[in-house]
Amino acid sequence: MPLWIIYHTPDCFVDTASKQALAKDITGIYTRIGLPAFYVIVNFVLTPSGTAFKGGEIPEKPFVRITMDHIAVHLESSVEEYRASTAAFEEVLRPHIADKGYDYEYHADETERELWRVNGFIPPPWQSEAEKEWARLNKAVPYEMDEGKRGQPLLSPIKLNEMRKAAEEAAAASKA
Repeated sequence: MPLWIIYHTPDCFVDTASKQALAKDITGIYTRIGLPAFYVIVNFVLTPSGTAFKGGEIPEKPFVRITMDHIAVHLESSVEEYRASTAAFEEVLRPHIADKGYDYEYHADETERELWRVNGFIPPPWQSEAEKEWARLNKAVPYEMDEGKRGQPLLSPIKLNEMRKAAEEAAAASKA
C-alpha cells in the first residue's frame, strides 16, 4: 500500500476537485506498475494558519509537506532506483504543486510488508495472479496462498477474544 499524507497550508488544495485530481494522478503511479488502485490511500491534512512552521517561521508562500509510506513494493537500494522514483513523483506533483508556485518537500519510507494487512488479509505477493485478481476487482478477497493455505484474516474472532481476555487478566494482575 502506498499511503500519502499531504499536509498543506490553507491556500493549497482549496476544493475537492483539486485534491481528487492529485489523488488520481498519484494512484496512476502505482496502477501503472500493476498495483490495485484500492491500495493507494491519499489523505489531505489542512494545517491552519499558525500551526505549520518552516525553519521556525510561518511560511510566506503556500507550503505542502508530503509523507509517503511504501509497503506493497520496495525499491532496490540503488541511487538509480531512488532517482527514477522521485522523478516519477516530481512529474505527478509538478502541475498540482510546483507549477502553482507552492513550496514543497516530501519523503518516502518503506515499511516491512509482513506488518501490513488489508481487511485482515495477508496481501498476495506482488504481481501474483491473486494480486492481479485484487486489482481487477479493486478490493481484497480470499485467495489461495502457497502450499494450499488460504489468504484470510489471520485471527479469528475467537482467538481475538482469547487475546483480549488474556490482556485484561494481565492488566488486572498488575494492578493487584
